[in-house]
Amino acid sequence: MKNKLLLISSLFGALSVALGALAAHKLRGMLEIGSLDAFDKGVRYQMYHTLLLFALAVSYKSEKAVKPIAYLLIAGICCFSFSIYLLSTQSITGIKFSFLGPITPIGGLLLISAWLMIGFKAKELFNDK
Repeated sequence: MKNKLLLISSLFGALSVALGALAAHKLRGMLEIGSLDAFDKGVRYQMYHTLLLFALAVSYKSEKAVKPIAYLLIAGICCFSFSIYLLSTQSITGIKFSFLGPITPIGGLLLISAWLMIGFKAKELFNDK
């Protein structure tokens, strides 16, 4: 599990940096300010939660406790950030992703749930006993 989480977090981290660079250098002139801000928010939230996933991968004591949190984080990143990327670039792709609108807050709820679960399972996650 630890190796899988390290791999996933490294891929999400690399993707976050690449998408941030894309936004800064290419999308800046192509998107309206609101869409660019939304894209940047997706990048920031992806990186924050990727770092959390990485920290969990290197520090947890209980695989049983970390598994549901990891799944919430991965699903939350995918739903929240990836839906924002697609929604905010509709004007340049020409593809209507409006149906993804409800997915973004679901992703946010998954991320919130992961943070709360960390709080509830902190003793099991990080203590040796």
